[in-house]
This record gives sequence, C-alpha cells and structure tokens, in this order.
Amino acid sequence: MVSTSVAASESQLLEGLSEAEKDRLISALEFVTPFYAEKDVITGQNALQFVRGVASTLAMLRTDIDSRIAALLFELPELNPIAAEQIEARYGQEIADLVSGIRRLMKLRETALTHHDVGHGKDAAEKAAAQMETLRKMMLAMATDMRVVLIRLASRVTTLRYFAECKREDSATQQYASETMNLYAPLANRLGVWQLKWELEDLSFRFLEPAQYKRIAKMLEEKRVERESFVATALARLTSELKNAGIKGEVSGRPKHIYSIWKKMKGKSVNFDELYDVRAFRVVVEDIKDCYTVLGLVHNVWAPIPKEFDDYISRPKSNGYKSLHTVVVVEDGRPLEVQIRTKEMHQFAEYGVAAHWRYKESGGSNFTAQEYDEKIAWLRQLLAWKSEVADAVVEHEDIQREWVEKLKSASLDERIYVLTPQARVIELPREATPVDFAYQLHTDVGHRCRGARVDGVMVPLNTRLQNGQTVEIITLKAGSAQSGPSRDWLHSEYSVSTRTRSKIRAWFNVIDQQETLASGRALVEKTLQREGKTAVNLEELARKLGFAALDDLLLSVGKEEFSLRQIETVLRDSPVEIPDDLNITNKSRASSVTQGAKSGVLVVGTDGLMTQLARCCKPAPPDDIVGFVTRGKGVSIHRLTCKNFAEMRNKAPERVIQTTWGEHGKDTVYPVDIFVLAQDRQGLLRDISEVFSKEKINVVGVNTQSAKSQARMSFTAEIGGTSQLQKALTTIREVSGVLEVRRQ
Repeated sequence: MVSTSVAASESQLLEGLSEAEKDRLISALEFVTPFYAEKDVITGQNALQFVRGVASTLAMLRTDIDSRIAALLFELPELNPIAAEQIEARYGQEIADLVSGIRRLMKLRETALTHHDVGHGKDAAEKAAAQMETLRKMMLAMATDMRVVLIRLASRVTTLRYFAECKREDSATQQYASETMNLYAPLANRLGVWQLKWELEDLSFRFLEPAQYKRIAKMLEEKRVERESFVATALARLTSELKNAGIKGEVSGRPKHIYSIWKKMKGKSVNFDELYDVRAFRVVVEDIKDCYTVLGLVHNVWAPIPKEFDDYISRPKSNGYKSLHTVVVVEDGRPLEVQIRTKEMHQFAEYGVAAHWRYKESGGSNFTAQEYDEKIAWLRQLLAWKSEVADAVVEHEDIQREWVEKLKSASLDERIYVLTPQARVIELPREATPVDFAYQLHTDVGHRCRGARVDGVMVPLNTRLQNGQTVEIITLKAGSAQSGPSRDWLHSEYSVSTRTRSKIRAWFNVIDQQETLASGRALVEKTLQREGKTAVNLEELARKLGFAALDDLLLSVGKEEFSLRQIETVLRDSPVEIPDDLNITNKSRASSVTQGAKSGVLVVGTDGLMTQLARCCKPAPPDDIVGFVTRGKGVSIHRLTCKNFAEMRNKAPERVIQTTWGEHGKDTVYPVDIFVLAQDRQGLLRDISEVFSKEKINVVGVNTQSAKSQARMSFTAEIGGTSQLQKALTTIREVSGVLEVRRQ
C-alpha cells in the first residue's frame, strides 16, 4: 500500500495510477531522494525539486508509470554515476533505455544548438530555419521511444518555470528561452502537446521580450475578471440556445496566451482592444447542417460584423481546412470571435493534412517531406488517443499497454541525423557510413576522403553511423595524386545513399573515358605514323570517317569499336587535305608535347593527372597558366589571359584548378600560333620562313590569305620557350612589308 507519509504535494505525481503503480513511483522517489537532496542540476535548481517537477508535468499529461519513473531517474547518470548503475537491475531494461535516451537528448543541447554561423540576410534566415527544422527531426529520430521526447519537453518547461520563479534575467536564461522558442515549442506544437506548447512559448517570451510580456500581462489582468465573467455568461447563453434548438454540441472557450496575443498584435498591426479573438470560443457539432444552424443562432443572439465572416466549409482553405469563422458584437459593444465546425472537421484540423501547426507555422505552404509529415500525424493521433483512454487506464491496463507499445515504436526510423565538428546537422539514410557523410558534405570531400573519426575515435569507413554522433572526415590535400574514391565504395558495405554511389560512378566514368581517349589517340597517331601522314588534320579525318567530333573517333577506337583498317583505307584511297605550303612546314618533332613529350605541367603539386595544352591559347613556358577540369579530356591547360578560359571560369568556377610549370625535357617544344599582317608581295612567305629557319624554329602549319594587297598569315611553330619566340617576332618585324606580328 501507499505510505502514509506521502505528502499532499505528491498527489499530482500519482494522478491516474493504480495502487501498485503508486507504490512503484513512491519507491523510485525514495530511492533518488538521498542522491538529489543536496545537489543541483546544471541550471542551478535543486535536483530533487527539478525531477519532481518533470514527473508532475508528465502526470498532468497522464503519461504511463514508466515515463514518470524515468523522469525521476534521468539525472542520476550525471549526478551519481555509481547509483545510476543500479537502474536496470532495479527498474528493468525499458526504464533504463528511457533514461539513456533522455541523456542523449540532453547531450544534443550541448552540441547541436551551437550550429555553424549561417551569416546574415534573408538566405541566412532561411538556412537557420532549415537547420532548426532538421534539429527537430533529429530529436525525434534520436528517440527510439517517443516517450523520451515527451520527458525532454517536460524537463524544459520545468526549467523555465524555475527561471520564472527565481526571476532570472542572465544570458544563460536568454539562451534557454531562445532555444525553447526555436526548437522545443514548435516540437511540442507538432506533437500536439498543447498543454506544454503554450506554456513553453509564454515562458520563453517572458525572457526574450520582458517589456512586451509585462505590458500584455497587465492588460490581460486588468480585464481578467471582466473577461471570465463575460465568457461564462456567453457560453451559458449559447449552450442554452443550442439546447432549445435540439442541437448536440460542445461549446468551449478559446483562451489566448500572452505570446499568441503579441504575435497577433504584431502581425496585424492592431491594438489589444482591437483583437477579435482575445475573447473567443469554439462550437463543435455533429454535422454540416448543424454548423449553419448554429451560425444562424449566433447571429440572432449577437450582431455580426459582415467583413469578418469566413465560410471555409463551402470554400475550404488550400490545405483542406474547413470551419465557419464569424465575429459578432456583444452586449458591451466589443467583438467576440466564434468558430463552428463538425467533429470530423475538428479532427481534420487537429490531426489531418491541414493540422493547425501546418497552416499556422508555414502560412499554408505545402511541405515536401510527406513521409515525415505522415509520421508526425501518426504520433499526434497516438497522443490524442492517449488522452481519450486516460480515464480508463486503471480499469483497463491492457489498453495502456497497447498505447505504450505503439508509442515506443513510433519513431522516425527512415533517417538519421549526425553532426559535423562545427555542430552542423547532416541528414542521412539509416545505415549510412562515413563515406555517405563525406559525399553529403561535398563531392570533393567525398573524393578525397581517406578516414573518419566518430565522436573523436578513428573508425573504419564502413562503420554504420548512429543518431547524434559527431563525424569528422580525414581528407587528402586537394590535387593529390592519390585523390579519388575506391571502387569498393560502390558496394553497400561502404555506401547506402544513391547520391553517394552516383557521385562515385561519375568519377570513375570520367577516369575511364580519359583512359579510353588516350588509348584511342595513341592508336590513331601510330597508324598515321605508319602511313607517313602525321601532318593530317585529325578533326578533318574524323569528319571524313563519319564522326561528329574527334573525341568520338578516339573513343570508338579506344573501345575497339572502330577498325584502324578503315583509317588506313581513307588515308590511301581518299587523302585527307593537309596545308598547301609544305615547302615551309615539317612534321612535328618527336620532342613536341603534341607527340607525347612530357609537358612539365604540374597540377597542384603533382603530375599524376592527365593534362593537355589548350589549342585556343597554346601555352608555353614561362607563361602564367591555369588548369580547367574538362569532361573526358583530363585537365586542359590555358594561359591565364586566355579569353576562352575566362568564359569557362565564369560558368564553372569549381572546375578551375591551380597549375604551374615543372620539369620538362631539355629539347621539349611547345606549339604556338603566330599572326603576321603584311603588304602582299612576291617572296614574302620565303623571307619569313628564313627567319624561322635561322632561329631553329620548326613550323608545322601555315595558313595564308590575301585580299586588297594585304597578306594575313598564321603560323603554328614549335618553340622551347617564349624567349625564343620573342626573338623571332622581333626579327620578323624587320622583314620588308610586315605591318604587324604577334603571338595569337
């Protein structure tokens, strides 16, 4: 039996429990009292007073016995770890799991709410809101038993009550209030725990906007007796009218709370006396016909304000919400708001697609996370059902057990939420690994991932992550020759996200294509050498062979889908045109980078990546150069002043990569284009070619055009460096008739 020493103040703790359950709760209270009596929790409140407050709040919500016992015990691991070791043995695995879950959510406050700085402005506000929404989901996901979330909410409201009682106004109180307004109050709202939602908002508002809080509280207090008297009279009168009309309905007041009143005053820019719903009530009836009958009765009793009538039954809101809203002028000349709906409409508004929190918090916008919304709706239905059967719990313990089992299993188990070292929350599929985490952060981080730490401990990359863990990715330096994913990561052992696998496949597709292109180019050039046609224009050769582009030809050859015999046949039977001025052009030297000689280009400190010198600007040492990662052709090397590169950088700045000149062969030469404008005369081409010959510059291509007595000439020459080129240009300027000469 229950001990006779139970104080009257403990009666709320025991509300709704059977005699056996009361004994269990009192036993738990007696167990923790010696460990809590002389200690304080982190907020400064006495530990025993704190846990009793949490358990009493849960009793108000009519939760089960295990939730209340867990509320008494969850500070033990922090205040007395030795005593905490007895929890499972004394109270069983289920209560031990509840305590463990609560501690995890307590830890979440210490890390997640210090999330990264999102900057300023509209975009920053949207990012902050999205981050807070993810934190709410994370709290639900971390709680394998939803009763853990209820206990967490009860603990927060208990803390704020203590702050209010002590009249604390320090920075810590502000932090708690801000967290509550952004995280816990919306969470309570979404779960349908209205009793806590309004109190969390009002208490937070008290600390965040003390002047506004006191002003509204004063106005409410001045009108309290008058308002309560009026509401009671109005309810009695309308109830009587319904009874006389033979209509079954429930009439209830709709008290507004301080924060809600402030939001309405601010949102509508109205004064306190102008608010229609400071005095308001709701009528819930059986069917739609009764809704309109009640509307008529209300308008018959009090004069309506026409502009304030909304028929959301015949014209539902976009989210499906249905109800009749009207505002009437009562005897004292002030407005009264009345909402009229059926039980079905009320149920839909509270728990359906048009749940009150959806259109109130989001302004009527539709959410995309449909599965999450459905799960929240289910949780709210469970909580509502709990309140319906609370009175029958003692007599029908099987009903309580069924509810508890459903509530325990109702968690958001499709996703997990982990943290970066900067406490940014990352949402991942369940069973995700550090590899998934790395690619979720950024594709480049994924490619360079080589290890991971979870909660500060090194773990294998195939480790399954858990809710609430802090994950740090160890990466190679950007541009390292060893950068890039492993093909093993495509297996489910290392990645579960389709996004991760698509990024890995894309990497290997590029690598494979680069290797195929290189192989195809080598085979084609070998064929040209064998046929003595090394000066052939490859683009033109590709077109003659029926390919839209040279790369298409090289890929087909590299994949062995196109026979080299067809190239030989075209070269022999239908020669490909080559430049006309063969008297001054030669085959490209074997030491030319176009023939495979080492270019000496380093990509971020390594020459491990495939590079090619851009044809548009033809860089040569010691030009300032930069790399651009192409699709299928490795890294294209441009001069820093190249106009084509400037356009590509503007379109895709993330593909720009740092490059520099490194070591290259002593005799390595680079192709450059030279433009000459001159008065056309006989022997001009010969005189210019003599300059190239004197400077030992090999010319591998020339194109000349003559119009209006002017010759426009383009040469492709192979040089060892720009100093050799400058000397040649200076000499060409001295040739008779030359008007302009420059490197293109």
